[in-house]
Amino acid sequence: MSSASAPRMTQPTKAVLAALLADAAREQYGLELGAASGLPSGTVHPILARLEAVGWLRSRWEDVDPSATGRPRRRYYRLTPEGVVLAGAALRRSEAAKAKIVARVRPNLLGGAV
Repeated sequence: MSSASAPRMTQPTKAVLAALLADAAREQYGLELGAASGLPSGTVHPILARLEAVGWLRSRWEDVDPSATGRPRRRYYRLTPEGVVLAGAALRRSEAAKAKIVARVRPNLLGGAV
C-alpha cells in the first residue's frame, strides 16, 4: 500500500488503530475494539471497513453456530503485516505533528521560556 491509500487520521481512527496495535498479533472483534477505543459500534465499524478497504487489516467471520453459542457470530479483525507498519507510522506522524503545533502555540508547555 502506498501512503496515497492511507485513511484520513481522525481521532476515532487513531483510537481504533491504537487498540489494534496494542495487541497486533491477536484478532479482535468489533465490540471489543469499541470498548478498547472508547467508541460506539456505529463509529468503529465504518472505520474498520475503511481500514480493510485500504488493505491495512483483514477480517473473518467466526465459524460458530449462533444457536449453540447463544449470540450472533463475531467478525474478527487483525492488522496485516503491512498494516502494522503503516498504522504505527501514521500514529507516530500524527503525534509528531501534534507536538509541533503545541510547541508553536504553547512553547512553555515543552520546556520553553516562561
